[in-house]
Amino acid sequence: MRHPLDPEVVRSSKPNAVLALGVVAAMTGLLLGGLVPGTIALLLARQARAEMLDAHGYLTGARRLRAGIWLAWIGLVLAATALVAASIAGLLHLADQPSGQDFGPGVD
Repeated sequence: MRHPLDPEVVRSSKPNAVLALGVVAAMTGLLLGGLVPGTIALLLARQARAEMLDAHGYLTGARRLRAGIWLAWIGLVLAATALVAASIAGLLHLADQPSGQDFGPGVD
C-alpha cells in the first residue's frame, strides 16, 4: 500500500543513455572507437546507480542500466583486443624489415 504523499515511480533517463553509449561502444569496439563511449557509459552508470539507490525504488531502469554496463565492458574489451592485435602486427612488421647495412657477398 502506497502512502498518498509518496512520489510517483519514474523511469530514469540515465540508464537509456548508458544503454545507447554501451551499444555504440560494442559496435565500434574493434575499431578502437569503443573506448570513449564505453568509458563515458561506465561513468554515467555510476551516477545513475547512485541516484537510483538514493531514490529508494522511485526511479526505475535497472535492467537497461545493467545491459548498458555489459555492452560498455564488451566495447572496452574489444577495443583493448584490437589495440593488442595492432601492436603485435606492428611489431611483426618492424621485425620483418631489414635493419643496419646489408653488404653484398664477399665484401669485407
